[in-house]
Amino acid sequence: MSKKVLAILSEYGYWGVELVGPLEKLEAAGYTVEFMTPNGKKAEALPPSYDTTYVDPPLGMCVTTEEAAEKVKAFEAQNRLESPLNMSEMIPERPYFSEPDFLRKFEKYYADLKVAQQKLTDEYASVLLVGGSGPIIDMVNNQRVHDIILAFYNKQMPVAGICYGVAPLVFARDFNERKSILRGKHVTGHCIEYDYHDGTGFLHTDLNMGPPPYVLEYLLSDAVGPDGQYHGNFGKETSVIVDYPFITARSLQCSFEFGEQFVNMLDNGLTRYGW
Repeated sequence: MSKKVLAILSEYGYWGVELVGPLEKLEAAGYTVEFMTPNGKKAEALPPSYDTTYVDPPLGMCVTTEEAAEKVKAFEAQNRLESPLNMSEMIPERPYFSEPDFLRKFEKYYADLKVAQQKLTDEYASVLLVGGSGPIIDMVNNQRVHDIILAFYNKQMPVAGICYGVAPLVFARDFNERKSILRGKHVTGHCIEYDYHDGTGFLHTDLNMGPPPYVLEYLLSDAVGPDGQYHGNFGKETSVIVDYPFITARSLQCSFEFGEQFVNMLDNGLTRYGW
C-alpha cells in the first residue's frame, strides 16, 4: 500500500491544528503528506488558530493551546504550503448542460475523470479534508473535491474529514444516482452548539458571513438517513468517529486523536471507533 496521503486545504484559510495534528501522527507513522488546493494557491492558517488569546464565541473560552499554536507557527514557517498541487489542473470540470455539444463533452468528462481518479488512488492511500472556515467557500460545494472523495470512496479507501472538512462528504455523490455516500453511516462534525452567531470570516476577503451558511449537524443528520447516526457528543472534549471508509472529527480539540485513529485505519485495519 502507498505510504502517501493527499491533504486538501482551502485557499481562504484552514484551522492550523486541524492539519498539524493529523500531519504529525501520519508522518510519525512513515506517511508522506502532499497538499492540494482548489486552484494551486498557497493555503494559510487562520490567525485565530495560532492565537492563544482568541476566545471562541460559542464555547466562551480560549481554544488554541500554547502547544498547538507553537506547532502551527513552526509548520507555517517551513513554507510547505507555498506550492500545493493544483486541483483544477488535475480533475476535469463537469460541463453545463447548456453547453454546445454537451453529450460529447459530458462523455469526455467521464473518460478524463476515470483516468484522474485512477491516478489518485494509485498514488495515495487516503484523502484528508482539512477544516476551518475556508472550506465553506471553496471546498464544500466544489465538484472537483466531490470527485476526489468519490475516487477513494468507490475503492473503499479511507476518507478523512475534520470540522468543516466533513461538509463536502454530504454533497459528494454519484451524479446519476444522487444518493448520499453517508447513508447508513455514523459520522460526527460541527454540532449546533459550536456554531457562531456572527463572525464567520475568511482570509483574502473582508466578508463576514455572520453565522455559517448552513447548520452542518442538520446536513449530516439528514445525509446519514434513518439507518445511520450523527454524533455531536456535545459536552465531551472530543468526538472522533470511524465508520469505514470514513473517519470524521468534530472540531480542533479532536485533531491529535483524529490523527491517531486515522493511522490506525491505514496501518491496523480499524473500521469502527467512537460509537
